[in-house]
Amino acid sequence: MTANATPTVVLVHGAFADASSWSGVIADLQDHGIPVVAPPNPLRGLASDAAYVASVAARIDGPVVLAGHSYGGALITVAGTAGNVAGLVYVAAYAPDEGESLGELQGRYAEPPLAGALRPADYPLPDGGTAVEFTIDAGAFPSVFAADVPAEVTRVLAVAQRPLAASAFTEPASAAAWKAKPSWALVATGDQAINPEVQRFGARRAGATIVEAEGASHAVAVSRPKDVAALIREAVEATSA
Repeated sequence: MTANATPTVVLVHGAFADASSWSGVIADLQDHGIPVVAPPNPLRGLASDAAYVASVAARIDGPVVLAGHSYGGALITVAGTAGNVAGLVYVAAYAPDEGESLGELQGRYAEPPLAGALRPADYPLPDGGTAVEFTIDAGAFPSVFAADVPAEVTRVLAVAQRPLAASAFTEPASAAAWKAKPSWALVATGDQAINPEVQRFGARRAGATIVEAEGASHAVAVSRPKDVAALIREAVEATSA
């Protein structure tokens, strides 16, 4: 295949969500002629999930812009070291440093309301053992995850949420691609899942181009897809050959 000068956008969803959370963003990017892929995120651990995202990027012929929401930001931070990744976009996301865990990054600032709404459960491992995963209490889901999304939508999101392995909070990032790749970040100022100060700190440390979505919830890609897509399009334009 002939390499495409316009980067392909790979949208990486975070915890307690799936790729459908990018639907409005995908539609906008497609309307602007930008190739886009939104793979499933396994949500089983930082190293293994980042390796999967990197494998998706490696299949693409030409440059890639990785966009990560929430926990997906940690994954693009590691997977973004792949040679064909041209830029990184953080959407209400973690942007850890090499050797830093999400728990350590979050611990720099006040604990968000999400922390009190997480519910643990065991899940089976291939070796016959068990591990712990978290979901958000369905009753708390609207307020801590998607306060600016219509109630009829949050009711569906709450029961369709995908759990995150507890180990994802403690596993350190093995690399920090933002040290070598240009980055952009959208801070959701009304976020109750990741403290907005955590988002700002990571984005500033990364030297990212930052925009703020005033009052937006953690589910900003659902509630304000055009704002999210506009930032991604800016990254695509800046990294196009």
